[in-house]
Amino acid sequence: MREILLAFIGSICPGVIYNVEKRNLIWVGFCGMLGWITYSTFNELAESVVLASFLGAVVVGIYSESVARLLKAPATVFSVPGIIPLVPGIGAYNTIQHIAENQLYEAASKGIETMSCAGAIAFGILLTSAVFRLPKKLKKRRPNPA
Repeated sequence: MREILLAFIGSICPGVIYNVEKRNLIWVGFCGMLGWITYSTFNELAESVVLASFLGAVVVGIYSESVARLLKAPATVFSVPGIIPLVPGIGAYNTIQHIAENQLYEAASKGIETMSCAGAIAFGILLTSAVFRLPKKLKKRRPNPA
């Protein structure tokens, strides 16, 4: 429960920094909270940090696109602060720590895992954004019967 609350707060704080409107801050917090719940659930079930990061980002993306349409706001208002709890900061820290301690195998392993998580987060947001924009693009391409 503590982690969920911290993910909620950890999404609202960047929202304040990025000047998100006050009426949208609570929704930004829910975005980060849902992403973290998904991440922690799948991290325990699948024991794969990369898969859990991807699925958490997909949930953040779906939530962001849906709420953006409901509240008539850009999706990035919700997705950028929403992925903050998923960012693998401790992995990057551990990579640098292993390099400093001359543990190069561990540094390489942790570095690859960290970069994979970052790529999975980016791909999850990109995928959901593309899927939500697909119907609009298909509608533009379809010729109007006149």
